[in-house]
Amino acid sequence: MSGKLTLILGGARSGKSRYALELVQRYDRVLFVATAQPLDDEMKIRIANHKAERPPQWRTLETPLEVGRAIAKVAKPFDVVIVDCLTLLANNVVFSGSEEEPDWSARGIQLDLEVANIIGTHQQGTADMIVVSNEVGLGIVPVYASARHYRDMLGWANQTLAAAADEVLFMVAGLPMKVK
Repeated sequence: MSGKLTLILGGARSGKSRYALELVQRYDRVLFVATAQPLDDEMKIRIANHKAERPPQWRTLETPLEVGRAIAKVAKPFDVVIVDCLTLLANNVVFSGSEEEPDWSARGIQLDLEVANIIGTHQQGTADMIVVSNEVGLGIVPVYASARHYRDMLGWANQTLAAAADEVLFMVAGLPMKVK
């Protein structure tokens, strides 16, 4: 029987990742799945800061794509898996190609598969899972078509995860609000 699936949503700097870390303090065996890629100096610093926040006994799995498959290979000995974050995974999928004008439909299908694989991996395992993601639908409509496609795809991915989740939390100013 699979463990509990929790989705933590919120805006930038709303406390999503910090709260996810707080939720798992009671667990002994934690797998932290990082989807960020150190593509520039700012991201390298952010990744280093996030690593410093985690206890050294936790295992970290860095995987920008195929997250569900990567977790399935290692998740069996863990009590809880944190995926931080779906926002960057979506970015990795949506902007992974080098073409000038991406095939948005194909990228959407690829992101749908990523989410389905994360959910499937959770359902086949016994560990609890916490997925962190940004809620990007509360702001203004982006000017650029690529940003609108990204926002839409992440919104649909969040909806899919929320439907499968046992619990959905929305973070505002560091405070969790239970949505589901």
